[in-house]
Amino acid sequence: MELNLFQTIAIYALPVVFAITLHEAAHGYVAKHFGDLTAYAAGRVSLNPLRHIDPFGTVALPLMLLAVSKLFGGGGILFGWAKPVPVNFANLRRPKRDMLWVAAAGPASNLLMAVFWLLMVKAGLALQGNYFALPLALMGAAGVFFNIIIMVLNLLPLPPLDGGRILVSLLPHRLAYKVSRIEPYGFIILIVLLFSGVLGFIMWPLIGISMSLLAQLFGVPLSDLVRLARVI
Repeated sequence: MELNLFQTIAIYALPVVFAITLHEAAHGYVAKHFGDLTAYAAGRVSLNPLRHIDPFGTVALPLMLLAVSKLFGGGGILFGWAKPVPVNFANLRRPKRDMLWVAAAGPASNLLMAVFWLLMVKAGLALQGNYFALPLALMGAAGVFFNIIIMVLNLLPLPPLDGGRILVSLLPHRLAYKVSRIEPYGFIILIVLLFSGVLGFIMWPLIGISMSLLAQLFGVPLSDLVRLARVI
């Protein structure tokens, strides 16, 4: 069985939108918890996807990457982004320390969503023969796959990705300052890594390990998860 492009878009739509928008909302919520109300004042501490959607990063780019993946038989990295939540790190009670928790909140939300979608896969597999079983399992697999990609991508130690900010928080002040100066060029570096194939070379082993650990932890056969991911 193989889905066409429109079926694949329908399966990915909810997992992609919520993976990206809840990631940003989590940053805003944790920033508010540690004293920065910038995102809260802007209405960005919200579960409403419309407050976070970026027309290119949330919609156009994932659609283009899905289309390219379908055209060339899969294997590409599917990712995207929402409008960044505004955070004024100077407003945090302990800016350098609290930056770690604000940055880590996004990938942590993706891990939790990956677990949720994995449970949907498990439910779909248990309901074999039911009309909703296959769509549920496929959407669950898409959710697991995409959230793990977003989690792994954002944990790369490259500012302005979350992993870069976590690194800046952990490093001594002098080294932290040097690493933080990479931030204006971070997305350019990321795009170069993506189109050169280096990003996939770095990420695919980490994605595979993450999927395997989650599948084992929640009793979902990895072979079933991979089979479903290949269908979409």
